Amino acid sequence: MQEMITQVRRFNRLVTRRVGALDERYLTRGRSLGAARMLWEIGARGEEVRRLRARLGLDSGRASRLLRGLEADGLVELRPADGDARVRVAHLTARGRSEHAVLDRLSDDLARGTLAPLSARQRQRLVTAMAEVERLLTASAVTIETTDPEHPDARQCLRAYLDELNARSPTPYDPAAGVSAEPHEFRAPLGAFVVARLGGEAVGCGAVKHPPRRPAEIKRMWVSDRARGLGLGRRLLETLETTAIASGATRLRLETNRTLTEAIGRYRSTGYEEVAPFNHEPFADHWFEKVVDRSTA
Repeated sequence: MQEMITQVRRFNRLVTRRVGALDERYLTRGRSLGAARMLWEIGARGEEVRRLRARLGLDSGRASRLLRGLEADGLVELRPADGDARVRVAHLTARGRSEHAVLDRLSDDLARGTLAPLSARQRQRLVTAMAEVERLLTASAVTIETTDPEHPDARQCLRAYLDELNARSPTPYDPAAGVSAEPHEFRAPLGAFVVARLGGEAVGCGAVKHPPRRPAEIKRMWVSDRARGLGLGRRLLETLETTAIASGATRLRLETNRTLTEAIGRYRSTGYEEVAPFNHEPFADHWFEKVVDRSTA
């Protein structure tokens, strides 16, 4: 592990120097990389301040200082959101849009300068490696936290989950007609609900029920299109399994629809075996079970 840590730190130092992060006049524009990135993230359509903070991983103080500096330069203006005066939205001014275009051009030039000294084969290797690093760094930035099932992020995920089921299945999904999955069943000690977030945005969810003297039940697993390919489905499943085991479960159960082929493949590859139906869920086509050895879990 120490060798891996050393390599990560060496990589970070190289990238910091190569992209000019240490230059207080990033891309010769007289402002720091942080301010340039804030300007870029606001973009032509504008963005809510809270989303900017989450996306850039900034505390409110640092974000406010960057925005004040851009305002003072006449590049940005802050206005209340339409329909909700409590929400502040950052917009580029005409001068800000012009500066955004310049940054876009200079960023292309910086990338071009990185690729130019390399052979065609080296360029392809570098770009392919960068794509893989981007994917893995994005995966490492996803957090999974226990969340109340009636939290706005949880409700958003559940709506997206139901929308996807209805879009993929020829049979309309009616949650009220299936096995009970009420919010109180996903609160301790009866269960748990988890939400995965990336840059402050909810991108996945899952739940587990702990019925007394019965196998734990894994429910409502969903991953946003934005987070597909990051291994998040497997992480969510492992988190729910760990939660169930910590509550004393030795056997895990779940059911799923035949249209969710990715989920079916994941369950089979992680030790779940298909079994006879153990409930009367009308939307399910497959029922799975997994025996857990708590001494090694």
